Amino acid sequence: MTPALETRRLLLRPSELADAEQVQILFPHWEIVKHLADSVPWPYPVDGAYRYYHDAALPAVESGEAWHWSLRLKTDPVRIIGLINLIRGETTNRGFWIGVQWQGQGLMTEACDAVTEYWFDVLNFPVLRVTKAVANDASRRISERQGMRVISTEERGYVSGRLPSEMWEITAEEWNARKRSK
Repeated sequence: MTPALETRRLLLRPSELADAEQVQILFPHWEIVKHLADSVPWPYPVDGAYRYYHDAALPAVESGEAWHWSLRLKTDPVRIIGLINLIRGETTNRGFWIGVQWQGQGLMTEACDAVTEYWFDVLNFPVLRVTKAVANDASRRISERQGMRVISTEERGYVSGRLPSEMWEITAEEWNARKRSK
């Protein structure tokens, strides 16, 4: 089960099928999707968010393979502003996106810190890995701020096409050392 989490400015609520209506409006914008994996359909179908929750996200949560949250400002807890998830696996354990009007405010860094803490301190995984397009500067900055490092590079498929990609990593030991030093 995915628990609710909280940061200084955000509420991270467990995702539910009812979220699809807001996500369908907020998500399908080029600035959001261009650096997401090419498994995201583009152009985004009219039932894309519903299908995502119904067919992928919620079944993965139910099977214990993933944890999904909607992001909401504490000042407006009804409105979804983005999503973040954690996924069991070897190459990509965290994914996220945030609506264009909320980008560049440090909100996703807050959300990433909260779910990374959950990954290591509650789920007790030894390492967190994320794969991202080299061109995705904003996402790369979040990984840098979290103390992650690039461990490999390759080309991968994204909504915008095949791009150079990096796998970033941080271990539980490294994460906890950073927390202690702050």
